[in-house]
Amino acid sequence: MIPEELKYSKEHEWVKIDGDIATVGITDYAQGELGDIVFIELPAVGSKVEFMKPFGTIEAVKAVSDLFSPISGEVTEINTALEDDAGIINSSPYGDGWIIKVKISDPSEINKLLDPDGYKNLIDQD
Repeated sequence: MIPEELKYSKEHEWVKIDGDIATVGITDYAQGELGDIVFIELPAVGSKVEFMKPFGTIEAVKAVSDLFSPISGEVTEINTALEDDAGIINSSPYGDGWIIKVKISDPSEINKLLDPDGYKNLIDQD
């Protein structure tokens, strides 16, 4: 499941662009590889994130992984529902399981991300 309207990072995050706001989450492939997600560490609203730098961690039963920001900017919103139930990411990675929203500071970074075909090629190699 790779939605056509999204962009993707090589670290398995997705981005939905709406004007100057990017909604960020992890892909269905990533949540499947992680298994049951039990905890997520989110950045504070107002904090800065940088392109392909860690902004938090995600903990599953079998692993803890860094979350990498696919875009630079300022965190405008976090998905507080994940603080109570991080497993929402497993059941709805592209919907209710979004992680953060970022006010984009460098729109040119979007061009460095993978389109759906590029992301499909990436995961087909795994």
